[in-house]
Amino acid sequence: MAAFEYFRQNVEKAAGLLGLSEEERTRLTTPDRVLRADLTIALDAGGQATFPAYRVQFNNARGPYKGGIRFHPDADEDEVTALAAMMAIKCAVVDIPFGGAKGGVAVDPKKLSARELHKVARAYVRAFGEHLGPDKDVPAPDVATNAELMGVMRLEYENIVGHPSPAFITGKPLSQGGIVGRDTATADGAIFVLASLLADNHKDPASLSAAIQGAGNAGAQAAHLLSAMGVRVKSIADQSGSLICAGHVDVETTLSIKSAKGSVRAAYCEGTVCDAARMEKDKAQVLPSDAVLYDDVDILVPAALEEQIRMDNVDKVRADIVLEVANGPTTPEADEVLGKRGVAVIPDVLSNAGGVTVSYFEWLQNKSGEAWDTARVHDRLSETMQDAYRDVADFALSHSITLREAAYALALSRILDR
Repeated sequence: MAAFEYFRQNVEKAAGLLGLSEEERTRLTTPDRVLRADLTIALDAGGQATFPAYRVQFNNARGPYKGGIRFHPDADEDEVTALAAMMAIKCAVVDIPFGGAKGGVAVDPKKLSARELHKVARAYVRAFGEHLGPDKDVPAPDVATNAELMGVMRLEYENIVGHPSPAFITGKPLSQGGIVGRDTATADGAIFVLASLLADNHKDPASLSAAIQGAGNAGAQAAHLLSAMGVRVKSIADQSGSLICAGHVDVETTLSIKSAKGSVRAAYCEGTVCDAARMEKDKAQVLPSDAVLYDDVDILVPAALEEQIRMDNVDKVRADIVLEVANGPTTPEADEVLGKRGVAVIPDVLSNAGGVTVSYFEWLQNKSGEAWDTARVHDRLSETMQDAYRDVADFALSHSITLREAAYALALSRILDR
């Protein structure tokens, strides 16, 4: 099922709860504007290449459109539309004054040089620049884009408008007005939300165990933070496989090896050969990538890909808490099964909104001309995420619904201002 269909289903549930009219439902599920362009660049080796590009501006009822730009060969209008819709919900859940947008270019960045990627970035701004701006639509990094490319886009935009405009885009290098803490904000925000839920339920982190699917930026930071809280991290997985320990994973060592060698398997294995004696001593196993989802833990953290918990495997999930750091890791049908079992699913639109929250802080600092320090970013992010959790949890409790249903209902009511 397509991501946008998941969004529709969640909106319909919330709309029923709120008693929304058909007109309101249509408004909430229809993008304001879908922009399309073909970006043509000159290649280093000669000749040209053309890449389809998109910018979907979904809803700006609460403020300027906000959302990243991804460079991915499979980027298309449907995917970008779904992600733009989710951004509108996220911004409303954490109550920041942004709407939702998303951008994409159907390009394989691995096949282009850095110079060619810069050309794509500049071409994107030229194609959509009239619809972008600090008070219209504020882009940011996403899949396969980074601070460097955001800096390139900022300079191209400033060339077009003829004056400095640091608030045009977020996720920039610090030297160009970026903000400290943006690289870890998604996981940081998720753990703030998790800590609030644990406190609500009188659960001591030191008595809990966790499994983390994904050892990239967000998954690795989540592992570090959970370990620092005292949670026993039993398993970590990436595309190479799942590293599962009867006791606990040495998070620092494992992620250091992952960084150096490219996989969590490398903690015990070289190619297909594994150190059986060390694994036995450490009570460790190296299993397929999806095994992490089924580990016997208290907290499961999907921090990798979408549609990981589905109807065909949801019965194998044993965790009591699912913290969705990835976008859309649980299908609606599987989510319903987990809800009936009493599993607390902290939905992506709440738990991974730390990234856009710190992007908002960057926009604020650019608007004011001041620079926020690490402590200020940390404190404001903690406050924002804990307040958002409180709003969602209280709404869920008062209506006897799940956290996801509450997050959507609360967001829609804020977008409609009712």
